[in-house]
Amino acid sequence: MNYHNPVLLKETVDGLNVQPDGVYVDVTFGGGGHSREILDRLGPKGKLFGFDQDKDAVENAFDDERFVLINENFRFIKRFLRFYGIRKVDGILGDFGVSSHQFDVAERGFSTRFESRLDMRMDQKNSLSAYDVVNKYEEKQLRAVLGNYGELRNAPKIAKTIVSKRKEQEVATSEQLKEVLQPFLPMGKEHKILAQVYQAIRIEVNQEIEALKEFLLQTEGLLKTGGRLSLISYHSLEDRLVKRFIRSGLFEGEPEKDFYGNISVPFKKVGKLIVPSSEEIRKNNRARSAKLRIAEKIAD
Repeated sequence: MNYHNPVLLKETVDGLNVQPDGVYVDVTFGGGGHSREILDRLGPKGKLFGFDQDKDAVENAFDDERFVLINENFRFIKRFLRFYGIRKVDGILGDFGVSSHQFDVAERGFSTRFESRLDMRMDQKNSLSAYDVVNKYEEKQLRAVLGNYGELRNAPKIAKTIVSKRKEQEVATSEQLKEVLQPFLPMGKEHKILAQVYQAIRIEVNQEIEALKEFLLQTEGLLKTGGRLSLISYHSLEDRLVKRFIRSGLFEGEPEKDFYGNISVPFKKVGKLIVPSSEEIRKNNRARSAKLRIAEKIAD
């Protein structure tokens, strides 16, 4: 089974500037594509840790003494690396978003293509599911989720309609949700609007923005001087956070200046924004919105 096609494979791993004896972390292990490439560049003393909260990913773990897979959310990166005695690493790779496997397994509920129960949990131990967001959130909460995470201009109307319809009958499946959303799906834009609604619910279910912020804030302390971040984002919310964090070490506002007008930032940008070639997009359509940003840790 093709679990997941790694996006920007060479470019992302090149961005890490892999040292044969270095310690690296792939915080979105998935099908192991990026991790395999890192291992191929490591020597016998090198070490790679993979993180993935999805239990399905555990089946893809490598039988390699240089590799450890941690079945946890990357927001806990520092805690679990310390458990293995690791306090500093040479590079961290992240390929955010949903894996091809999660999209392609109907019962996971990530894709609008399948009829399935509303789920969307990356960690199946998570108590909150898409069903809960759609059926139990108050109108105000739903409006915020759809507006903030789906960037939907008509979020208030959509939230109001969902709340009204679920009073008549629970909205338990993807088809039922599509039916409720029908008035908001103009011809030719159905897939785009549905994708925005699904994205919003998925981000809420998996706390993706909070997890990304928590993870990024830990990278400064984890990386050695000269260590690299190599991070792929797929939507503007993620990419904005990554871009701002690399630029200033902050998610909003500007860093403070010292007496001389200098600012102290933890990272420097390496190269320009990298996007997939038309050839890669032709082979793997899911790569189309990928944005790769690379940064290097400046001396403490």
